[in-house]
Amino acid sequence: MKNYNFLKIFTLLLLSVVFIQCTSDPVMGPAGADGTDGTDGTDGADGATGTATCVSCHSESHRDPIESTYLMSGHAAAGAVGYAGGRSSCTDCHSNEGFIDLLAGKDGVDRTDQTAISCTTCHEKHGTFDFENDGFDYALRTFDPVVLRKVTTDFVFDYKDENGKSTSSNICVQCHQPRSLAAIDADDLGVEDGKITVPNRYGPHYGAQGILLEGIFGVEIVPAEGAVEYPTSNPHRDGASCVSCHMGAEGTDSEGNLTGTHTLLPTLESCTSCHGDTAEAKMASLQTEIDGLMTQLEVLFTAEGLLDAEGSLVHSVPYDVVVADAYWNYKYVYYDHSHGVHNPEYSRALLLNAITALEERP
Repeated sequence: MKNYNFLKIFTLLLLSVVFIQCTSDPVMGPAGADGTDGTDGTDGADGATGTATCVSCHSESHRDPIESTYLMSGHAAAGAVGYAGGRSSCTDCHSNEGFIDLLAGKDGVDRTDQTAISCTTCHEKHGTFDFENDGFDYALRTFDPVVLRKVTTDFVFDYKDENGKSTSSNICVQCHQPRSLAAIDADDLGVEDGKITVPNRYGPHYGAQGILLEGIFGVEIVPAEGAVEYPTSNPHRDGASCVSCHMGAEGTDSEGNLTGTHTLLPTLESCTSCHGDTAEAKMASLQTEIDGLMTQLEVLFTAEGLLDAEGSLVHSVPYDVVVADAYWNYKYVYYDHSHGVHNPEYSRALLLNAITALEERP
């Protein structure tokens, strides 16, 4: 016990000495004043802003022009979404939900939840975040080639770039294609005794621009004399695409209306890039010519009894095949709504040969 107490006292004395030495060195004296601070080091380079990639698309400066121009497009009008967009045979292309189901491989169903075509109809919120490796993205839902639907044919649309890669124009022809073919190829109409009973709706469908651009599925009538040759190619198909003409840089037409980007209205610049300063005059001349040929056909159809005095179709009546075929070509060009621009030579041949064939009739 004595030894323990001795060790305890000795330890306390030793700690006291150490403490005294830490606060006042008997040899060196008291501590001096603090020295002057050293010079600050150079700041390192700022790292990349974490949200920079996101802001490039999700900023108001990027999104507002897209949303405002889209409101000018026919897609945004949503005129048919309430009725056609809910029917199983129409919803694929007349509603946002139906189109997304179509790309997912689901058959059309009757809907009550349909909404209008919008940004998310064609674009996913993100297709990928690996932008560096995946390159061109824009989060489009599909670039894949497109098989014609609702008709019996093996034709496939595929718009490719100079490197042979399928492009964004393919998404357009998911819907801009026919719902039926002319009666000579249709299973539900057929030809009896040289006549076709023309139904109430006879034509490829409104907005089937893809087939005119390709120059396919018109009825290639060959009159006995004065036939116009059908072209085997189309410069507007070979040297252009849906997106290059209808989604070019923002521009204006001759009346000052906004065109390009998400208006989906063709820009004059996309025409002048190939046709030069005469592009607008050439287009006006072509459209006037095509409209004139359409008017000639209307007169002939009235004489045949196919159209009544008001210009309405007299349907569910059998007509000679050449009359029905001529009417199909008329609706084919009319439903395209470009007045021949998508394929000038094919449009001209379809209409001229139809007129000649009808004029040859007794």
